[in-house]
Amino acid sequence: MKISKYSKLAIVGLVVSAFSCNVTDLAPIDALSESTAFQTPERIELVVAGVYDGAQSGFYAGGLNGGVIRGYPFGAAHLQQGDCRGEDMVSVAAFYGITYDGTYDATTPNNGFFWQTSYAMINRANVAIDGIRKAPTEGALTAEIKNSYEAELRLLRALGHFYLVVNFARPFGDNPNAANGGIIYRTEPVGTSTGLTADEAGVQPRNTVAECYTKLLEDLDFAEANLPATRAVNGITRATKGAAIALKTRVKLHQGNWSGVITEANKLLPSSGTLQSPIGGYQLTATPMGAFGSANKTNTESILSMENNDVDNAGVNGAAPTMYSASVVGGRGIVGISPLIWNQPFFAADDFRKSAQMVTQDGATSPGRGAYFTKKYADATARTDNSPIIRYAEVVLNAAEAIARTSTGVDARALSLLNAVRNRALPEGSPARYTEASFASNAELVRAILNERRIEFLAEGMRWLDIHRLGTDATFGPGGVPAKASRTLTFTNLYTNDPTTTFTMLAALPYSSFKFIWPLPIEEINNNPTLKAQQNPGY
Repeated sequence: MKISKYSKLAIVGLVVSAFSCNVTDLAPIDALSESTAFQTPERIELVVAGVYDGAQSGFYAGGLNGGVIRGYPFGAAHLQQGDCRGEDMVSVAAFYGITYDGTYDATTPNNGFFWQTSYAMINRANVAIDGIRKAPTEGALTAEIKNSYEAELRLLRALGHFYLVVNFARPFGDNPNAANGGIIYRTEPVGTSTGLTADEAGVQPRNTVAECYTKLLEDLDFAEANLPATRAVNGITRATKGAAIALKTRVKLHQGNWSGVITEANKLLPSSGTLQSPIGGYQLTATPMGAFGSANKTNTESILSMENNDVDNAGVNGAAPTMYSASVVGGRGIVGISPLIWNQPFFAADDFRKSAQMVTQDGATSPGRGAYFTKKYADATARTDNSPIIRYAEVVLNAAEAIARTSTGVDARALSLLNAVRNRALPEGSPARYTEASFASNAELVRAILNERRIEFLAEGMRWLDIHRLGTDATFGPGGVPAKASRTLTFTNLYTNDPTTTFTMLAALPYSSFKFIWPLPIEEINNNPTLKAQQNPGY
């Protein structure tokens, strides 16, 4: 981001507008100075709310003052950008065409604002962490309460850095110790009276990928140790101990640290009996739709989501329900389900996730041009749907994959965990239900788990995360970004459940291509001479 914007966010972060929000139902305050903002738990609540607002709302064209809001980074943009970088969703319209087609460069707004808003949110978190640490430990502001707030902020800081490193850097499996190969992992505030100056921040170099992952896990370890297991209010949209653990299973999955994934996942998986987390009480819902639609705000499966409501959301040009919903149900028909994934043999015709309860087909002459669209985000009018960050289903499948990858045969526990997610979408007696006899080797089981992720997390921005982490996986990786359905098609007759169905394709992008990762944005390299010399190769 531009240093002027960065500095402004840091300074304004404790006064007037930067922490004004109505996310998490916390009322904003008109003015707090740097010296008074952290004197009471009530004031710290307001500051923390502002960090969530930075995560949810961010800014787009126009910047901080007068800029439009499109849900950058986590109000919805992480979903759409993650899906449009992959092949299982299709950008029907030109709206996300640059991301979908891979024609981005350093001047592209989508990746530029993802960088800017992520670091702006991170700086809000760092300003708040610094203020909390310096606040006197007295009265109601106990050490335990201070640590809990810091833990919440460090989880958000880790979340922002994680999405930056998987979008702007090569995966952990590709030389993680390469100098300046990661992103800047910022842990100090910029622009406060005791923090870094804008000039100091403007010359910081990139960390290595390995350093980024080390710091991610340090933040999440602290969050796990100091966050509450449950919250009476905003349980899905405020960080908890379970959210920190769940995100650690994801981070360690990206490292290929299978034993680490299993260790973390076992904290949230029972040793026997009903599949219910001993921390937080998380459970898979009875159907794949149970965490969405009318249950979006409260359900047993959502571990962490970003709150949206009728007055504070990503808007008509960014909210998940407007972009992912068919025009026939009030959406814009922008990001649809690709016939590529629909026609795969592992996505069975009798799968509930293909049913009218979960998808809608737009008309051939509608904006959606006959594509199928998800019903996961139902409120295209008021745009109140929360945006998922992580669900219990992911923890279950993360564990299943890690167990399968460390087994020599078809592991019964890995299969059971896979089936817990898959079988709730399949009728009793369906031939698509897996048994041990379905797999000749643990490699086939791993492949089935990876395929299940593609179905289960459609329209949740997860496909890019898997493409990225598997970039150097010679056995299971797609070898880059797979070929995609052309976004100019009329899709009406392409959903055949037959993998031999052909249509016009957009060529695959090999892992070796410089466009596998995003460039550092032009605003950043123009204002940081150090990063200008560390631009991703090829840009």
